[in-house]
Amino acid sequence: MIELRGVSKSYGRKTAVHDLSFTVRPGLVTGFLGPNGSGKSTTMRLILDLDAPDGGEVTVNGKRYRDHRAPLHQVGALLEASSIHTGRSAYDHLLAMAQTHGLGRERVEAMIDLVGLREVARKRAGTFSLGMRQRLGIASALLADPRVVMLDEPINGLDPEGILWVRNLLKGLAAEGKTVFVSSHLMSEMALTADHLIVIGKGELIADVGVREMIGRSSQSSVRVRSPDAARLAEVIAAPDVKVRNLGTDLIDVQGLDAEEIGLAAHVSGIVLYELSPRQASLEDAFMELTGEAIEYRAGEGSASTTALAKAA
Repeated sequence: MIELRGVSKSYGRKTAVHDLSFTVRPGLVTGFLGPNGSGKSTTMRLILDLDAPDGGEVTVNGKRYRDHRAPLHQVGALLEASSIHTGRSAYDHLLAMAQTHGLGRERVEAMIDLVGLREVARKRAGTFSLGMRQRLGIASALLADPRVVMLDEPINGLDPEGILWVRNLLKGLAAEGKTVFVSSHLMSEMALTADHLIVIGKGELIADVGVREMIGRSSQSSVRVRSPDAARLAEVIAAPDVKVRNLGTDLIDVQGLDAEEIGLAAHVSGIVLYELSPRQASLEDAFMELTGEAIEYRAGEGSASTTALAKAA
């Protein structure tokens, strides 16, 4: 279990994390989301005692990370796939880590097979692609069979087979009762992998919620309705919390009512329906709606950017 209570951290005048509190529980895959600059990397560094908080407390399985006598048995982490000795082979990299905790060569061999690096295990890690380095980083994180697994963007550089493998791996670890905490910018993958979400923005907690609940909260969910009398139906269902968008002469998009409510209103008013198609918001929709005001680095509009570049040239 990972627990943060009132944690704050600043670098000079820049506040990276402010009064942040949340708990990452075992038996679930917990996704860690936030816009660029939100404080995710700082939070992960605070959990691993790589940085010290200015205030508050961070514990892993009831203790600060540095207070565990055998920390690799408690937390396995991947924060940066390139943080390996480039002159060592994948095998020697894992063996050096294993020897710090009294783990044998058989465990190293098992991790190499788990992540699919058997054919390149004796090659220098500096020659590896990003995807291969990610696999080696995951092997390092799982080497001591830790109770907590914390991975930052673990699927960067992986091909579709590798992404599916990581997804199933994380779900399997959670099913074993481990605490799994994963940061990612890929909303579509988080929607398939995570059970719970921690969302932060500008260093503060925005949401601590289940994936389904977060998607369900989004106002982007809507119902597409096709009817020869779409205009009259729009008048029938009009209400302050209902938004109707005209998509054509016989097609409207409705937010604020579900399909059953629209169908019943049409039936009572004698309006014929040709189509009634619910559209569920995606996790990306929900995330963008939730974090819109917390985006620190926002790109300009395409046309404006093109104009500015043309003037600069």
